[in-house]
Amino acid sequence: MNTCVIIPTFNESKAIAGLIGQIRQLGLEAIIIDDGSTDDTVKIAQACGAKVLRNESNLGKGASLIKGYNYAIAQGFEAVISMDGDGQHSCDDIEAFIRKAKNSQSAIIVGNRMEMTKNMPVVRMLTNRLVSKLISIIIKQNVPDTQCGFRLLKKEALARLNLSASKYEIDSEVLIKAARLGFKIESIPIQTIYSGQKSQINPFIDTLRFLRFIIRNL
Repeated sequence: MNTCVIIPTFNESKAIAGLIGQIRQLGLEAIIIDDGSTDDTVKIAQACGAKVLRNESNLGKGASLIKGYNYAIAQGFEAVISMDGDGQHSCDDIEAFIRKAKNSQSAIIVGNRMEMTKNMPVVRMLTNRLVSKLISIIIKQNVPDTQCGFRLLKKEALARLNLSASKYEIDSEVLIKAARLGFKIESIPIQTIYSGQKSQINPFIDTLRFLRFIIRNL
């Protein structure tokens, strides 16, 4: 299965070199979608051999992912893995996504952090559980961690999804639209590394944006 890994980034110069190196060691292409970084993220990514797509200004995670997905489809990849650029997702789990995809009819494989929440901030854990329950009800499929950005999408789903969310609600939009098209969604457990990074999610603004998104989709 011809697979690439796309990583939306915004000022991730500290972690990006290590991620790209591990991805390339697996024989996969790393595609960085830089969302207007003001540090050396782009320079480092290019030096490490990654394909870099750039947003001239900060457009948001959703806009970056859509750009990456469109590029991957145009390049003929059969599957796309997305992951965060801050080092919270472990490249050790990439092969598990690919194995699952090869042996499953599911079009989307989502990482599940909720089996190992010991080091997860309490607010994030509770929010994830609540939102995941809501999204699971809407899509009529059980997805324990709908907000996890570490996931694999097969080409047949990507080619039919008409995505438009520019911010963090992109993760929910993918699942809702895929389910409405009849695609099956599965989950696999993943490890998540919390080392004191400051989240780029604004709890108030992004929660309001998410609620508006859900209301529109209902």
